[in-house]
Amino acid sequence: MTLIVMSCSEEGMQTGPGIDYEYGRHLSHEKIVLGERLENPYTTENITKALQDLYPTKADRVDVTPTDLYVRFLPKSEAELDLLESYDLNLMDHPMDYEIIREGDWYHDPEVPDDDVTWQYAVVPPDFDFPDIEYEIIDECYIAENDAGTRSDEGIDWEEVERRAYILTGNADMIAAPLTKAAKVQPSGRITIVDGHANDGKPFGVAGVRVSCNSFVKFDHSYTDVDGYYQMKKKFSAKLRYRLVFENKKGFSIGFNMVLVPASVSTLGKSGPEGVNVTVTQESEEKLFRRCVVNNAAYEYYSACAPDKLNITLPPKDIRIWLFNTLQSSSAVMLHHGAVLDHDVLAPFLGDFTPLLKYFSPDITIGTEEKKDYRSIYASVCHELAHASHFAKVGTDYWNKYIFYVIGSYISTGGITYGDGKSANSGYCEVGEMWAYYLESCMYHDRYGGSFPTFGTSHWFYPQIFRYLEEKGIALWEIFMVLDHTVTSKEALRKALIASCPDKAEVIEQIFNRY
Repeated sequence: MTLIVMSCSEEGMQTGPGIDYEYGRHLSHEKIVLGERLENPYTTENITKALQDLYPTKADRVDVTPTDLYVRFLPKSEAELDLLESYDLNLMDHPMDYEIIREGDWYHDPEVPDDDVTWQYAVVPPDFDFPDIEYEIIDECYIAENDAGTRSDEGIDWEEVERRAYILTGNADMIAAPLTKAAKVQPSGRITIVDGHANDGKPFGVAGVRVSCNSFVKFDHSYTDVDGYYQMKKKFSAKLRYRLVFENKKGFSIGFNMVLVPASVSTLGKSGPEGVNVTVTQESEEKLFRRCVVNNAAYEYYSACAPDKLNITLPPKDIRIWLFNTLQSSSAVMLHHGAVLDHDVLAPFLGDFTPLLKYFSPDITIGTEEKKDYRSIYASVCHELAHASHFAKVGTDYWNKYIFYVIGSYISTGGITYGDGKSANSGYCEVGEMWAYYLESCMYHDRYGGSFPTFGTSHWFYPQIFRYLEEKGIALWEIFMVLDHTVTSKEALRKALIASCPDKAEVIEQIFNRY
């Protein structure tokens, strides 16, 4: 749990009131419990039987050839899992053709060691070019929407064939519409969240998150827009299992719940094909709440980096954010992007978590033990993403010096996170924390108003310098522009700012002399 040694301490804030919304309160977000195996209605064999049952005189003239393969993969390394993820498949960590006795967010095959990635289930086209990863084909399947060339052949109603396949395989109770002919629908809805300290307590959208749904091997997914609305492309008539997959369209993912997957999943349970509407509050299940807050805070940060807003560098692509509910502090170690490549150095501090690095190296860790409301988590996320933007400019050599300074200072000072600022390479920490604390304060103030926050001002570095610079007409983007790999101390920062803004040299000198 000692990730704290390379973490940023954040001031706590009071918890605000929430609003009670009942949907999903009964759902478990722990391990999925499987029941009996069900017969998959989409196998080519079962679709053929349904076709013969409905159209005995036509069936022999229709060739039901596989449109999809139901498969499972067993990645053996981070590289293999990353490769699998690159195919943009709807991956699931549990089989699709089993009864779910208890819903949950994750599953681990009992035959796979706990510290290895479990089987990943997916549906792929029949001509799929399988990568060099262990796999097994479970079923050959037929999904009419994926075979537009034969859907209307011989006057066949493929929607009715699909429904009949559900009936013949003993899955009639999964059909949402009556067993007589009924139109399919495209699932749609809205995912929202409440921040008790913003928007007058009214729900607003969970933005850019992936909503996935399926019935057996028939899948679809969509991303929410900025207001939380989503709509699937495929049509369904069966009841569906819905999930939020925290892999955001902005280019970051939220993971780690003692589960080896790149992006955490929160179940939304089973509902009709029309879709689900969910409002998350502080009174919702805590994992779901935390993930949605981090998702929105990161989405808002990425949006704020735009040229017409803050005009600062985005974090690197494919940022991995890990959440720890048993840590108080947060960090931007940027391991996935090459910082501190020697994991042996981190082993004394990561302890039991060290083996996880063979699969997933986090970029950002968010400790939420003392952060229970929206705004406290929001502040931490903005702080760490400010570090990630800085990392994108300065690179790994700079970042390694910063991280090793923090680790060394923690040891030499007996537990002071940032040390005393007097040892070698303290300037890297000085500049990095000035920037992160100030940008955190700006984001927080823009969202919540009130007096300007004083995050970080109690430490030996002085983020308030940036506030006074802005007040004197030096824009935030101008400050960030000089934060390159050569700015390794407050003094180097002063010189860089004067060189960049010579007409403000006197003001810059006055502000820096104050501290």
